[in-house]
Amino acid sequence: MSIKTIQRRLDKVFVSKSFTKPTQGVVMMDTTYFGRDFGVMVFKSTEGHHLYWKYVKYETIAGYMEGINYLKVQGMKIQGVVCDGRKGLFKALAEYPVQMCQFHQTAIVTRYLTRKPKLQASVELKKIMWLLPRTDKESFFGALGEWHEKWENFINERAKKPETGKSRYIHKRLRSAYKSLERNREYLFTWYDNMELGLPNTNNQLEGTFTGLKNKLRNHNGLSRRRREKFIDGFLKASSE
Repeated sequence: MSIKTIQRRLDKVFVSKSFTKPTQGVVMMDTTYFGRDFGVMVFKSTEGHHLYWKYVKYETIAGYMEGINYLKVQGMKIQGVVCDGRKGLFKALAEYPVQMCQFHQTAIVTRYLTRKPKLQASVELKKIMWLLPRTDKESFFGALGEWHEKWENFINERAKKPETGKSRYIHKRLRSAYKSLERNREYLFTWYDNMELGLPNTNNQLEGTFTGLKNKLRNHNGLSRRRREKFIDGFLKASSE
């Protein structure tokens, strides 16, 4: 049988998007990409079921809220949400307990500090970040508060540009790393404040789905967009059952 005959037969196979419909639970949500403008937004329960997914060009708040509203219409009582720190998303999800994925927060700080920071203040802040998924709320923010007290003047240092006369922060990236933690403070330990809900502190379970999916797709390089979508539909449906 020729390759083209097999492809034609596979193209005729219909893979339905039959989402799991639990009555209640915690929702983990994130988006992964397979190219510049081809991504899939996935909603997953902590029990391992893929509740909803949608193909997107960009990751948007509207897209996430569309998924949340779909689950509500299906009758699901959403007990909490785990997501990344996209600007405006926490506000849109204000009616739910929201846990920011601590993995994403660590990644944000690492982007500012780099993997091998040279400033002593950056080295110390990175060590505190290492504690984030490994300690409790009081210990983490206690250590962060001590760091800020020690380095506050340092991160607030400014210098003037001779050509413009305007001042700027000298250690802007270090300051931005710290500010991101302060900005997301309310959402970093929601799991700790609401232990009865069983909120995970990261989206690692969903990240595992993305890793498995990409590893499988890597064996089928060259698929058209339509065939990739069919492959992804089948993978997400099968791995929920």
